[in-house]
Amino acid sequence: MSEDDNMEEYPTEIHDYLAAFEKSLGSVDEMLKTMMSVSRSELLQKLDPLEQAKLDLVSVYTLNSMFWVYLATQGINPKEHPVKQELERIRTYMNKVKEITDKKKASKLDKGAASRFVKNALWEPNAENQHTSKTPAKGKKRQ
Repeated sequence: MSEDDNMEEYPTEIHDYLAAFEKSLGSVDEMLKTMMSVSRSELLQKLDPLEQAKLDLVSVYTLNSMFWVYLATQGINPKEHPVKQELERIRTYMNKVKEITDKKKASKLDKGAASRFVKNALWEPNAENQHTSKTPAKGKKRQ
């Protein structure tokens, strides 16, 4: 018997999906090998606290997502499993970290520059401009 005879039959329509899934698993495997080649403490020393939080969140989200897929392959509905709440909790923290990152990237107001802009933009009357105003004064009619 050949190896093909031992393989479980599956519909040919899903062959492309299975091939893409196998390729994705290979990518995940390579990524994990790269991450595991450096010790966690060594990696965390190189990162600031915000980057450490991002790394932790991505790691735990990936692990829980893989567990979600495992449950689905075992015929268990992951939407009814506590892993769903865990993924939602992690997403909440990811959004908080994103807000912090966005606040850091937001432009800051230079109060000195802003006051100079406003001061220079305001019209200041001087002695020669006071008598020749282009706008009529209130209460006076144009002739």
